[in-house]
Amino acid sequence: MIRPSGAFRRRRKGSSTGGSAAAPEDQLNRPSTLSLNDLMTEALAGILQRPGRSFLTMLGTVLGLGGFIAVLGLTATAGGHVSQRFDMLAATEVTVRDVGTGDPLDTEISFREDATARVSALNGVVHAGVWWTAPLRDPSISSHPGQLDDGTNPGSGLPLYAAEPSALAAMRPGLQSGRLYDSFHQSRKERVAVLGRLAADRLGIRRLDTQPAVFVNGSPYTVVGVIESMARESEMLLSVIIPTSTALQLYGPPVEARAKMIIETRVGAAGLIASQAPIALRPDAPTRFKVDAPADPELLRREVSGDLDQLLLLLALVSLLIGAVGIANSTLVSVLERTPEIGLRRSVGARRGHVAAQFLTESTTLGLLGGLLGTAAAVSVVLVVAVTNRWTAVLPSWTVFAGPIIGGLIGLLAGLYPAWRAAGIEPVQALRR
Repeated sequence: MIRPSGAFRRRRKGSSTGGSAAAPEDQLNRPSTLSLNDLMTEALAGILQRPGRSFLTMLGTVLGLGGFIAVLGLTATAGGHVSQRFDMLAATEVTVRDVGTGDPLDTEISFREDATARVSALNGVVHAGVWWTAPLRDPSISSHPGQLDDGTNPGSGLPLYAAEPSALAAMRPGLQSGRLYDSFHQSRKERVAVLGRLAADRLGIRRLDTQPAVFVNGSPYTVVGVIESMARESEMLLSVIIPTSTALQLYGPPVEARAKMIIETRVGAAGLIASQAPIALRPDAPTRFKVDAPADPELLRREVSGDLDQLLLLLALVSLLIGAVGIANSTLVSVLERTPEIGLRRSVGARRGHVAAQFLTESTTLGLLGGLLGTAAAVSVVLVVAVTNRWTAVLPSWTVFAGPIIGGLIGLLAGLYPAWRAAGIEPVQALRR
């Protein structure tokens, strides 16, 4: 409530009693006042006077801040889940490549027969094995003998890989049916094969109880298993895989696409194994190998977080701008509609600052309430998504506390121009409307 100045109160008292005593000088010059309690009361009254419009005004801030905090929380939650999987898979994988001597005429396999045993003896190795692409140019693969590769063969274009049983184990396969070939098949150079799920679908092999076979350039291989998934080297889902001993006997050593060794390590041992593997494989020629060690998880996580931060900053600016424009527009319309009310307040002693403070308080309150509702909605969304996917919810604490504050600042900034317009309204002109 605007409290009139001393002169106004004195004139009103004198007219009622008929007295003509002059008011003291300090009372005549005392300005009108607006207490904090009166300011908040008037602001809330203005907001509650039009609840529908006030809610729609807050909606921009609710959606803007809520969307920003929800995206930030969901990104952090999903990032934490991805980081766990990265630590368990990528951080425990080491690849050793056979690069040879660099001589184009060098066709010798750098991996010796006991290569897997040598690496498996290192402390921290879980599984290790050699594998390569079979040295065949456009192999004809089919599920029927004598089927020509004339464009109608569904197996046309399927790759043929050779892998040791321990290499398949390091790739973490998930079986759809059947089994993987083992050391028995490897030692006896058996003509057996394991198919990836996509390769089996293309070849039309869906049952293994009939002991189906695939034909590579006319040579039959009994299918012993179908792989549903691969944690590592997922391209093998669209391939035919045979033992390395069989591939060496029938097709010779890999020359163009040289052999590789995949090593699965315990958590934290990848760096040590990467430094020891070439020496363990060939103490006489460790330079024949190139080791691909996993990247530092923390460094990669920081790089990904930096990219996400830039994206989220842009999203936040757009969202908050929408909320600010909504509050500014609604407050300005309110000023125009309440022009007679503003003129009446000015005529009974309200100063320009009082009018400006009232509208600034209204817009700031709307922004603050929008920030609170948006933060609450965002936290609820993050929790629901995390519980549904059985993830651990991760939400930076500063966003929960900063949300309402940011909402209030948005409301304050958005109300500056409407408050300035309201403060500039002249009482006489306002009362004429």
